Amino acid sequence: MTIKLVRARTAGQHHLLPLLLHLSPAILLLLPPCSASASAVVTHLPGFDGPLPFYLETGYVGVDEETGAELFYYFVESERNPGTDPVLLWLTGGPGCSGFSGLVFEVGPLKFVLEPYDGILPRLVYNPYSWSKIASIIFLDSPVGAGFSYARDPKGYNVGDISSSLQVVTFLNKWFSDHPSYISNPFYIGGSSYAGMVVPVIAEYISEGNEQRKQQKINLKGYIVGNPLTGSPLIDSNSRIPYAHGVGIISDQLYEAAVENCKGDYVSPMNKMCEGILNTINSLISEVDQGYILDDKCVIVAQKPMKDDVVRDMFLSEEDIHLEPSPHPTINCFSYRYYLSNVWANKNKTRDALRIKQGTIGEWVRCIKGFPHTFDVPSSIEYQFNLTTKGYRALVISGDHDIMVPFLGTQAWIRSLNFSVVDDWRAWHVDGQCAGFTIAYANQMTFATVKGGGHTAVSYRPKQGFVMAQRWMGGKPL
Repeated sequence: MTIKLVRARTAGQHHLLPLLLHLSPAILLLLPPCSASASAVVTHLPGFDGPLPFYLETGYVGVDEETGAELFYYFVESERNPGTDPVLLWLTGGPGCSGFSGLVFEVGPLKFVLEPYDGILPRLVYNPYSWSKIASIIFLDSPVGAGFSYARDPKGYNVGDISSSLQVVTFLNKWFSDHPSYISNPFYIGGSSYAGMVVPVIAEYISEGNEQRKQQKINLKGYIVGNPLTGSPLIDSNSRIPYAHGVGIISDQLYEAAVENCKGDYVSPMNKMCEGILNTINSLISEVDQGYILDDKCVIVAQKPMKDDVVRDMFLSEEDIHLEPSPHPTINCFSYRYYLSNVWANKNKTRDALRIKQGTIGEWVRCIKGFPHTFDVPSSIEYQFNLTTKGYRALVISGDHDIMVPFLGTQAWIRSLNFSVVDDWRAWHVDGQCAGFTIAYANQMTFATVKGGGHTAVSYRPKQGFVMAQRWMGGKPL
């Protein structure tokens, strides 16, 4: 019998694991065994016309023998000079979002054609602003449970910031062992949103491993974080109020009342007056798309609620997953791209092309919810201070139209590091036009806004994002 494990999609947390733990051991044994690594070259993808104009490899790497956990990856080789170009590990936020997002929505060489879905297959085309023009990129489904990553034992899905970061280090050590020609290339780690929590942790573990010679030396040079969460609500969330005031979402009077009554804490109101003001402000903020305040406010890609018979529904036959009819974004919405990805990834021809192991994953969703996750990194700021003090390079990017993680908060924690300024605040340009503003600090830390960018800045301004990466990875000022 061939089965697929369906991961329940729910806005809540901690629901699925207890159910999985009560599954029959006989059922779990039907899942394929864990392997050290397995990879394949992919030359064609459904929806893309003709052979891929770049080298794509997909595969699995085992990261936990006890639970049989395997992380799935997409590797795109540099289209310029793979022998010397940097290798970039790109992670997507969440936690629980697939690395496929990075491949088709952020820095990778593919993108969906934005057209009404006709019931057959969404089309893919080449992204002319892919960072694969300047670097080889690994897009990773991490933590376990994201994308096509899976575990034989349900306990393998119970991870957190620390444990998943250590698994990424295990992945990298095994991947470089299997791809020794890249081990001497400059190596960077990057990602947006919640990746801002784990990217610095992973980089710190690699740095320590290199220093203590616990592993083959990975040629770590630095990291990139975009609109990054830090884990500090008084920085990330507090900045939403002054940002909302600055862009005209709330009035002078409301802002002044918040300043007077909340005493600088907009996260945990200490009195009824502050609480009432924040309720009013949050109601106003809810009127706009928080990832990109200029966008239409749209429905998100619907996530099926948990059902009483979820255990029965975990296993489906080896047929295309047919998504239940549900509200989905209209084509004018940025999130319509995410809807197309859910349709595309649930086609059998897609999974065959990607070499997905049968019996491991049921319905694919771009961002999975329902698995427990331990948020055991209180803040990533200390990690970033340590890394940059050691001399690792850092590029911190902020789309300036994001109210989820506003650039004001990012500026605040960078300034708290007390690094001296080596290149003061100025505009940076693409094609003679201002693309944003930037400032460079000692210890090789650069902060830059992307004009018109949202929560994943490079998704909204791909050309500007590519030029930024090209200059920064090339060691040039923005």
